[in-house]
Amino acid sequence: MVKGANVGLTTLSEDVGSVMVSLGWSSTTGEGDADVSVLLLDGDGKVRSDVDFCFYNNPVAGNGSVQLLGKTPTADGSEDRISFDLDAVPQEIEKVVVAASRYAGSRFGDLDDLRLTLADSAGDGLVRFAVEGTDDVSAVIFGELYRRSGEWKFRAVGQGYASGLAGLATDYGVDIDDDAEQEGPEPDGMEPEGPGQDTSEQPAATGQDGPEPPARVPAQTRGSDPADLAAPAAPRAAAEPEPADPAPVPKPARRPRTAKKKVTLPRTAKKSLADNDTWRTARLFPVSALKSDRERETRATSVVLSVMAQVPEFGRRLTAGFGAPAGRMETFTEVTLPHGESPRRPDGVVRVERAGKLWTALVETKTNGNALKPDQVQAYMDIAARRGYEAVITLSNDVALEGSPLVDVRIDRRRKHKVALWHLSWAEVVHQAQMLIRHEGVGNAAHAWLLQELLQYLQHENSGCHGFQNMGAAWVPVRRGIDDETLCRGDARALEVIENWERLVRQVCLRLGGELGQKVLPVQRARRGSDPGARRAELADHLCEQGRLSAEIRIEGTPGVLAITADLRTGKLRTSIEVPAAEPGYPLSRVKRLVRRLSEAPADLHIETLVGGEGAGPRGTLERLRPEPADILPKDGAQITGFRLSLFKGMGNGRGSAETGFIRSVDEAVDRFHAQVVAHLEAPAP
Repeated sequence: MVKGANVGLTTLSEDVGSVMVSLGWSSTTGEGDADVSVLLLDGDGKVRSDVDFCFYNNPVAGNGSVQLLGKTPTADGSEDRISFDLDAVPQEIEKVVVAASRYAGSRFGDLDDLRLTLADSAGDGLVRFAVEGTDDVSAVIFGELYRRSGEWKFRAVGQGYASGLAGLATDYGVDIDDDAEQEGPEPDGMEPEGPGQDTSEQPAATGQDGPEPPARVPAQTRGSDPADLAAPAAPRAAAEPEPADPAPVPKPARRPRTAKKKVTLPRTAKKSLADNDTWRTARLFPVSALKSDRERETRATSVVLSVMAQVPEFGRRLTAGFGAPAGRMETFTEVTLPHGESPRRPDGVVRVERAGKLWTALVETKTNGNALKPDQVQAYMDIAARRGYEAVITLSNDVALEGSPLVDVRIDRRRKHKVALWHLSWAEVVHQAQMLIRHEGVGNAAHAWLLQELLQYLQHENSGCHGFQNMGAAWVPVRRGIDDETLCRGDARALEVIENWERLVRQVCLRLGGELGQKVLPVQRARRGSDPGARRAELADHLCEQGRLSAEIRIEGTPGVLAITADLRTGKLRTSIEVPAAEPGYPLSRVKRLVRRLSEAPADLHIETLVGGEGAGPRGTLERLRPEPADILPKDGAQITGFRLSLFKGMGNGRGSAETGFIRSVDEAVDRFHAQVVAHLEAPAP
């Protein structure tokens, strides 16, 4: 679509009762990011109250019809996803505005390939809109969903706000609180209109109703983060000169009000009343009697589905990305369904009712590392298509990769009714439960307790729900081939190792993000739109030549990217981060400040000075640099651009996650490096 164009959703697909909108962007450094927000507007073009302003502190709005699902990894980085249950949007809401904003003085001109995509409930893409002309703005309205003649339509807007999220929010009637700390003086007056603010007439629309005029461009504010919104601009000068008044006391910065407080559980448990440590707390979901894989699958399915039905926030979080509406959810296990001469019994069924309509998904579960069976999944896809169900959801220890499906199924394109195949990893289920009970909160204490019991069950060694735990049959042959230099380019075993390495990195991000309550995402430094299979084949060739596995992950609030390198030749794991030297002062002062910040870091931490040009800077261990920080200064006076901090650790030999396994060694290396090094580094000042 082009800017200003509009289209009716029902003309594109029959499955638009619920849709998924994704906002994406890229940057040359891989470090750009923005926050997504949604505003629900009534007939007057204003929010009814602050709860109609959906952003990261209020991720659900419109009685659950709009939900921010956060970032999801893609082949080229990540995208922010928003789920819309259009059938459930309150009747008084006439328009839904989808926007994004940057913070700390950043502008959208630093990002590339701004785009919006819209998909139906089956996951089929319907709309793509590339946003341009937003170089000098810190907030952008990507598009609008609006009602017209009883149906929903989409308009490509692409309008920029130089005043950031503050101006955008207040323009649509969001109230501002005055309880944030003052950050600095107010602007002196009105800011000129930015290049991204298009106040001219928009291009002709493709629909019958034509585009609506753009919203008023508001005055300049200080930033786009809701926690950093500035006070209004100073009033215009009067016609007659006034006596000079004393300097006014700056007003505190303002931010949008958040939703009512939710219940979270503390990290530290209360003091136990047990006589000794051998007493075990009674659990709602016991695991001691589990003996066979069949028992593990049956109980795990029942436990997860029952908690999904009883805790609306949890059930919605797991199903919204699959196109399920926000409504009354019921879950079932061991359901018998006819299929030719031999009836089938899927592990579970999820049904959601909204406005008299049913959304149904069949669930197939595997635990303890067992692989999904293609014939089973194919049978469930056929049953779902015949019975008019919307989806089949597979749940296992494995992690799905884009362009590399876990199960190949045949889809009959002649059928009018489409069935979507989705996959969940047990690591994703644990991640969502952790985010809710530790960081975001749920509706009441009973729901928080249920999620805590679910976590205790899933993380128990007997449950079989431990996520990705095996590097595959090719792991040992590839390591041997690297040792004796017999591994050649194009070897299919190297490609299998690369795929499993990517699965492991994604699981590390899920686990660490759940513990920290922050966005933790893998960084894919590849050209946008490139084929995932071709990218992995290239990485497999590098593995054959260099004998190393490499990955990068970005942790929200850290000054750089955490890099992980597994050298299969030396058996060493390296975790590192590059810290920019953006602080003012003399080079020696910078080094001393860095050493002070690392006062609690391990003595064997390696520090390397990064210098401009092609030369390498000096390096040394923290133990040696603490008494003599000047040893890391370049002798030739070269300009210091940053520092690389690294820790080394022995690599596990086994392909699994046992004590001596490779997977556990990666988990431990990342945890140690983050806790002892990264956590003590401050994010760079804007």
